[in-house]
Amino acid sequence: MPRPTDVADLVASAAAECPDRLALVEVGGRSLTWAGLEDEVARVASGLNRFDVFGGHRVMIVLGNRLEFVTTYLGALRAHAVAVPVNPQAAPYDLARMVADSGARMVVAAADTAPRVREAVAMLAAALDGTPLDGAGELEPELLARARVPRLVVLGEGVESPEVTYADLVSGPAEPVASAGDAERLAALLYTAGTSGRPRAAMLTHRALLANIEQVADTDPPMMHGDDVVLGVLPLFHVYGLNAVLGSVLRHRAKLVLVDGFDPEATLDLIDDEAISVLPVAPAVFGHWNGRDQLRERLGPVRLVLSGSAVLAGPVSAEFTAGTGLEVHQGYGLTEASPVVTTTMRSAQVRPGSVGRPLSGVEVRLVDEVTGHLEGDDPGEIQIRGANLFSGYWPDGADGPDTDGWWPTGDVGYIDADGDLYLVDRVRDMVVVHGFNVYPSEVEDVVAEVEGVSSAAVIGVDDPETGEAVVAYVVSSEPAEAVEAAVRDHVAGRLARFKQPTRIEVVTELPTTVTGRVEKGRLRGIERRRALGLLE
Repeated sequence: MPRPTDVADLVASAAAECPDRLALVEVGGRSLTWAGLEDEVARVASGLNRFDVFGGHRVMIVLGNRLEFVTTYLGALRAHAVAVPVNPQAAPYDLARMVADSGARMVVAAADTAPRVREAVAMLAAALDGTPLDGAGELEPELLARARVPRLVVLGEGVESPEVTYADLVSGPAEPVASAGDAERLAALLYTAGTSGRPRAAMLTHRALLANIEQVADTDPPMMHGDDVVLGVLPLFHVYGLNAVLGSVLRHRAKLVLVDGFDPEATLDLIDDEAISVLPVAPAVFGHWNGRDQLRERLGPVRLVLSGSAVLAGPVSAEFTAGTGLEVHQGYGLTEASPVVTTTMRSAQVRPGSVGRPLSGVEVRLVDEVTGHLEGDDPGEIQIRGANLFSGYWPDGADGPDTDGWWPTGDVGYIDADGDLYLVDRVRDMVVVHGFNVYPSEVEDVVAEVEGVSSAAVIGVDDPETGEAVVAYVVSSEPAEAVEAAVRDHVAGRLARFKQPTRIEVVTELPTTVTGRVEKGRLRGIERRRALGLLE
């Protein structure tokens, strides 16, 4: 068969080859065969055209992990539109910013997310009219310049005029859509902190998404095959769930079991009930599962465990493997890489802390801003090159790969003698004290050794004497004064003086993303407010 130029082509191929096999299953019991999925995708594409959404127009998706997320995403691609999946838990102001920034013509929401979308649209409409709503955040002129008030499509009941239902969208016949035949077309905008700190939309083409699907498929043994049942608990609006999981399922004609939200016990029951064989999860999952009764037996159907989106701590991974007999394969990826860059499935052996070797077709190099390209095990900024890379940030392609195809990730790492990559930290997270580099991850690892400390996050703050100072946020349920004293005593014997925290904040939890990554930007925001005297 000819090489696909549209991610939605994968559905048509699967429907032709295995029409009656199950493609998608929801926890609640709804399901679609490959033929049923193809029909629904075609109906969504026709419906979008009927409601004046055509090639290049943006369609925002504000849905959890359910059948309609998949059909809307693929239907938008089939219609040559651009899918904009966003966090369904996003606040109205954040939604308003993304609707404005993307210039979305349509937003598809569920009954539970529609009220916040309506509030976001009201904010946008008022800003466009020059009469901002009281309490609404500012929408900058550059956002409003490409914004429009979108049509809202709502799943289920409670639709308000002039909204339409999802049933209206798919009610017409599935009209054929001519193939564009251009893999460089923009397929999706995925919002990420990028390299600047402010959320930006990475521009992912069909070429990039399809390339990474093929790169992932080229592992030996394969990550996935047609007989697999894959757990779909990772949020589909996140690139890990969207392309590494859903994209691979489409490519291999596997079955995806959609789960909208992780519950430790319920997910274990589901794995047994549905005979889940491939388990792609975020690192936080292992902490929830370790130590549970009969964990090995409850994970009996599983043949492959994959962890990504953040580094999984070695002791946590070792405890899981000891308790289950299942090795955890880690990977490294970014939204801008569609997303997978490396995996331990390509390593000679899995080593603690390693995120493995690059996928076929992906190049990795380390660069130091002073000495240039690095060799050996010295840490440097990770740069990547490959067909899976994005085309820059929306709307003008800024900060994309250079003329030679290399893109600086902002991550710091080193490569061992066997070619395995190890992550050290983020370039922007690095703290410079008296001109010396401090990698927060090193300090965090030492702080986490203290009894009673469950996790830690280290950031840098401005300091008039040293340039920057180290501040540690420590999670513990013990008395704050005792924890602080224990941390200070421990780090004094383990870290050079310039690496030791000048201040320790004991908290009950750290702000995290949906995939478990600590949001250090929010911690820096707290410190900025503290510096301005807005906090005690």
